[in-house]
Amino acid sequence: MTGFFDLALANLGSPLILSFILGVAASLARSNLSIPEATAKAMSIYLLFAIGFKGGVSVADHGLDPALVKTLVGGLALSAGLPFVAFVLLKVMTGLDRTNAAAVAGHYGSISIVTFVAGTSVAEANGYAHEGFMVAVAAAMEAPAILSALWLIGRSGGAAGGGRMDAGLWREILLNGSIVLLVGAFLIGLVTGKDGLAEIESFIVTPFKGVLCIFLLDMGLVAGRGIRENRAVIRPGLIAFGIVMPIVGAAIGVAAAALIGLSTGGTLLLMVLAASASYIAVPAAMRVAVPEADPGIYLTLSLGITFPFNLTLGLPLYLAVARYVTGA
Repeated sequence: MTGFFDLALANLGSPLILSFILGVAASLARSNLSIPEATAKAMSIYLLFAIGFKGGVSVADHGLDPALVKTLVGGLALSAGLPFVAFVLLKVMTGLDRTNAAAVAGHYGSISIVTFVAGTSVAEANGYAHEGFMVAVAAAMEAPAILSALWLIGRSGGAAGGGRMDAGLWREILLNGSIVLLVGAFLIGLVTGKDGLAEIESFIVTPFKGVLCIFLLDMGLVAGRGIRENRAVIRPGLIAFGIVMPIVGAAIGVAAAALIGLSTGGTLLLMVLAASASYIAVPAAMRVAVPEADPGIYLTLSLGITFPFNLTLGLPLYLAVARYVTGA
């Protein structure tokens, strides 16, 4: 327990978390602090490329491993299955109708790439290497949760559109910019290996944490704005769900990691992926497939409740559990 509190205090005192807290505080105080949208998008592109490229280089350096296949299968199963767990919890803990409950549930099977990036930083800061293929697992976990959410809606003819699965939605899911960039950068790193990394190391390694700090500042501004504008629809039961569900997801994730035999760093990252909630890919898909669902609910839960919890308390908790399970 002492180890957890030490980790939590160290995490809360890191520049990454303090940058996020600054953004939330500034937004709640109605400061005019803002990050230009073009700058925020450029930082997002940079972070996705950097984490994807470094993941590809790691796989190229260590070679393909049977653990990659097992972890990919595990990640896909988690992404497809967690929305059903979330849906049951939502029905028990909240009064959401089926359409909104299913839309929210889909966010909790998919992943937050920024939480994943923050998790890699926590692992590295504590001296834990992780399997390079985890970035491929992250990319693979985006889409299955969307399909599960649409199945939950369509099972009872939920939304007026019944959870449409047309060509436009498939394009939204499979060609989502974050997935394309993450997978593409991973393949570039895989092909070019350490020689490729040496060429651009000064660009994607040294500035990485500084860029992540400013990006998290912007995320804090967005999260604070969502909390302020949607506080009327976010009831206590929903707030409790936004904290309980990531813990449940992480518990399932650590069980999967133990079965696969991942390292401490890999276990932490699979827990982070299972605990996080999407606020990019799934909202975009829900807007197309289920416009009847209320974005004020699912966006505020994923970005305003679960994302801050994972960054501040979740990451040190997951690392402490990963250490215990792996004996590190």
